[in-house]
Amino acid sequence: MDAKTPIPFVDKVDTSYLESLMGYNSRRAALVIIEVFLERMAVYDLRPVDFSVLSLVTHNPGITSRQLCSTLGIQAPNLVGMVNAMEKRALIVRRPHPHDGRAMGLHPTPTGEEMMREAEKTAAKLEIETTSRLNTAERKTLMQLLKKIYK
Repeated sequence: MDAKTPIPFVDKVDTSYLESLMGYNSRRAALVIIEVFLERMAVYDLRPVDFSVLSLVTHNPGITSRQLCSTLGIQAPNLVGMVNAMEKRALIVRRPHPHDGRAMGLHPTPTGEEMMREAEKTAAKLEIETTSRLNTAERKTLMQLLKKIYK
């Protein structure tokens, strides 16, 4: 550019292309919810993946690590540390699987169950708050559409 060529400046940012992308929109929506989730779950010391693991263990006592990995799409080495940490916090216990001698079932402790009940109430409330621009029918439709993408 020479000294006489005007340098463009933007008064209003054009996001129309990005807003036409599913990934962009879903990520932006997720970030809004996750930001509040992280704030509210700090009292339970739960990250989103920890919440998911503990929720599945609570609702599926005896679930195996393999089942957790498959359901959540996470790698086994990443799960090991989470399970160990939850066990140290007395949120879950490992017990021998009744049908597979090589596997251990994961079970919530009473402490884990109580914390999960409270954490799930918190999650439900924050999701209503962060999606307050949607009515109940729109929330249900959005959930159905999102599931069509990953299921």
